[in-house]
Amino acid sequence: MADVALLSNGRSAGSQALLAGVRAYCAASGGIFHYEVDDLGQIEAALRVIARVRPKVLVVNGGERAVQAVLAGLVSGEAFEGGMPPIAVLPIGRTNLIARDLGAEGDPIAVLTRIVEIASGDLAPHVVRRELIALSAGRSNQPVFGMFAGAGGLAEAMLYCRERLYPLGLPSRLCHFLTGCAALLSLVPLPGRLQPVRPAPVRLTMQNDRRLEGSFQLLMVTTLERMLASRNPADGALKVMAVERRWRPMLRTAVDAMRGRLGARGGGGVHLGRGAELSIEGEGSGVILDGALFRARAGEPIVLRTTPALPFLSLAAA
Repeated sequence: MADVALLSNGRSAGSQALLAGVRAYCAASGGIFHYEVDDLGQIEAALRVIARVRPKVLVVNGGERAVQAVLAGLVSGEAFEGGMPPIAVLPIGRTNLIARDLGAEGDPIAVLTRIVEIASGDLAPHVVRRELIALSAGRSNQPVFGMFAGAGGLAEAMLYCRERLYPLGLPSRLCHFLTGCAALLSLVPLPGRLQPVRPAPVRLTMQNDRRLEGSFQLLMVTTLERMLASRNPADGALKVMAVERRWRPMLRTAVDAMRGRLGARGGGGVHLGRGAELSIEGEGSGVILDGALFRARAGEPIVLRTTPALPFLSLAAA
């Protein structure tokens, strides 16, 4: 039995630069079972191997796509029949929101060291449970799993940041600031080719048949605890925030975000909701789930549902 099992995706750009240091750390530690894959299709088999050593903690090293593949393997597979260990995520990549929500920020080796320390003692104070988002697109029978989905103008802004700004080699914070400026600029009537962020109209159908329709500059769906400040007591784990494509609600949302109160108040073009299921319709509208892009097609809505909660290891827990 190993205290920690570490699953590394050797093909991830973020983990490639880190892999030599991870290997050296694991060799020196002696208490880590390190398993490497070079293709995401190998992860389900890797989980079956890891289950045999019965780790106290399963750590994922490889960015958003690797985390998605691990979550899919855990939800749909039967590798850990005797009980699933809590999942920890190393902060790899520019926008690993799951790692941040679990308090895993900074140097990945330092985070791994902290995980090993926690695993050597009582895990209970650090174990939290999180529901996942299961995304089904069109006629696909294979859902994709994650914890944060962006749609509307947010999805287009994320694509703009990833495809236009990240390749310039700018710091992440500067890229995110410039993306926010571009999103606000898109509210000004300009020729289409000059609009960096152009959300397509969508129709949202939430639990209890509540519907919203229009063009939303900000549309997010999440099960992350630290993303939205909303304390809506309604049933369901999907937290939804939709901001209309108008100056006043956008500026109000920007102020709330700077105060750390994003999602704390609705009204005035800001719509908040919570439920177990949400469908997004609108031809050509995009939804990004933890880095993976999906496009809605006519007559084929994208459906987001919650899953049963999985255990995670939070470095931010008491």
